[in-house]
Order: sequence, then C-alpha cells, then structure tokens
Amino acid sequence: MSQSAWLVAAVVPGFKRQPLKKLDADAEALLKLLHRWRKEAGTAGRQIKRIAVAYEAGRDGFWLARWLRMRNVDAYVIHPTSVAVSREHRRAKTDRLDTELLMRAFIGWLRGEKRHCNMVAIPTVDEEDARRPNRERGNLVTEQTRIVNQIKAILARFGIRTFRPTLRRAEEKLQDLRTAEGMVLPHNTRAELCRYLARLGVVRQQIRAIEQGRLRQLAMAPAEQEGPHAMMRLIARVLGVGIETADMLVNEVLSRHLRDGKAIARYAGLTGSPDESGKRRREKGLARAGNARVRCGMIQLAWRFLRFQKDSDLAQWFRARTADGRGSTRKTMIVALARKLLIALWRLATTGEVSDGIVLRPAS
Repeated sequence: MSQSAWLVAAVVPGFKRQPLKKLDADAEALLKLLHRWRKEAGTAGRQIKRIAVAYEAGRDGFWLARWLRMRNVDAYVIHPTSVAVSREHRRAKTDRLDTELLMRAFIGWLRGEKRHCNMVAIPTVDEEDARRPNRERGNLVTEQTRIVNQIKAILARFGIRTFRPTLRRAEEKLQDLRTAEGMVLPHNTRAELCRYLARLGVVRQQIRAIEQGRLRQLAMAPAEQEGPHAMMRLIARVLGVGIETADMLVNEVLSRHLRDGKAIARYAGLTGSPDESGKRRREKGLARAGNARVRCGMIQLAWRFLRFQKDSDLAQWFRARTADGRGSTRKTMIVALARKLLIALWRLATTGEVSDGIVLRPAS
C-alpha cells in the first residue's frame, strides 16, 4: 500500500490463477474488485460466503480495516516484523513478491498454524483519539528542548552561558545581554533569538493547553468503576506517578486486552532476546520490538519509583541485586525493575491488586 496505488493479490476458489491487480488508493475500488472476484467465483460454481483481507501495518493505520469490517469483510492488519523473510544477504524484493509472502503468511494464520504471522489489534476511533494528546505533548516537549538548545548554542558562540530561555521575561532580558567582549548582541543574531523565543512561547502555550484539556476531561468524566478514566485515576494515585505517565500507560498499554504479565512486558519491549545455538547461549539484551513510548516511560518511571517508593518490595528487590554498586549492574537491573513495575501497575489497573509496600495517595 502506497499513497498513490495499492497492489491486491488474492486466492479465489474456482480460479486457475492467483489474480494480481493494481488499483488507485481507493477503498471503493478495492471493495468493487472483491465483489467482482466473488461474482466470478460464483459463475465458476464456487460460492464464497466469507471474504478475508489483510494488509501490513503502516502509514495508513487502521481506517481501511474498520471501513471494510463495516461492509461485512473480515479485515486484519499484519504486524510487519512478524512475517518471516528470506535470510539471504541479497534477495529479490518487489511488490509482487511481497504480496505473495504476505498472502502465504495470512493463509497459514487463517488455518490456525503457529508462527506464520501476528495480527495487530485494530483500535476503535475513540481509542486512537485518546492517544493523541499524550503523543502530541511528547512531540511538543521534544520541540521545546530543541528550541532551548538552539538558543543556548547561539549564545555560546558569544561567550554567554548563563541566559535561561525558559524564564517568563526572557525576551526583555535578551536586550540587556552582553557578549564576552562587553558588546551588545549583533542585530541579526538578536532578531533570530527573538523569533526562537516567540516560537518557544507558542510551543509552551500548546503544552499547557493539552495539559489543561486533559484535566478538564478527567474532571468531567463520570466516576465509573471501569474504563480508561478510572484506570488513570487509580494509577495516578501511586506515589511517584504523575497524570502524564498515567495517561500514557493507560492509553498505550493498560487498556489493551492482553493475556498476562508476560504479554504486557513483551508489548513494551522489556523482555530479553536470548540467542541459543548448540553450546552457545547468550543474551542479546532488550528485544525492543514493542511500544517505544511505553518502554522509555517505564524506564524513567523505574528510576523515579526508587525515590518515592523506597520501602516497597520492588525497591528493596532492586537494592539487594545492585549491592555491588557497579553501574552496569544498575543499568541492567533497572530494566528488570521497569518490567516488574509495569506488570504490577497492570494488575493494579485491572484487578485492583496493590503490590506490597507501594504507597497510594488518598482518593480524591
């Protein structure tokens, strides 16, 4: 699937060949093609009662799968990294070969065979929309850091290292800055810095708008016992967990219907990647095949958890295994703590089970 064209391959009962058709990126044209193939199969004496369609997850997201399901077509989205490919160093790769590979994996999955491929859970429109504020805020925070670093880099070329761009009256103080030689900033440089500060102000205003909007939605939401808002309120009660982290965890992972704690850790990419062949056995580190936002957020939360939950069993477990004081041990074990903490938060959000020693804020 590209922005301009889609390549559709199929296995149709009654056809001696496997049809391959290139279409414009148009859902109506795709549905018309599927119905045409079903009609031709009926003419050949083979009745088709079910149409199953799959495509690889990518830029287009899940709208097409939802659209097809509304029109009685079983639509699935294949996880791209779950499809086995040839291990040759140089292999032929064309759209036709890719569709054949996906079709073989999809048919094997439909037969119930293991290890052919994995399907991505198709979220609803509301679930996708709930993730947008936290993801947008993350992008804005990154942009804010980039602008601040750019301002500091410009000033460092003039020997100025004490200016703080995040101050409220930063633009006024900019007029009084002097270079290391005691001169005022050059005109073009000062104008450029003013534009950066104006851009920084817009970014910070948008961040505040997102945060205030989330708090308003949380306050207006009914105090139900289940649902994402109830999970968010419960997770935010854990000392050391803020509303931003709770929002990210609930909408990215905790509200998903995952099987058990191992599936939760695997989704976050916090599980290991063992390499075993004959007598050789080694660990290659984190798999990093899951949600990068959850993985990064949980590792940061694990360090914060050690400060705010010193008496918890998880914190004591971490200290017991890092008693040697080696930095490499702490770096390894903080990932293990992040994995255990994520599973503990999942149990708290789904069953209300509180891990031993974890302190909760009073319910508001």
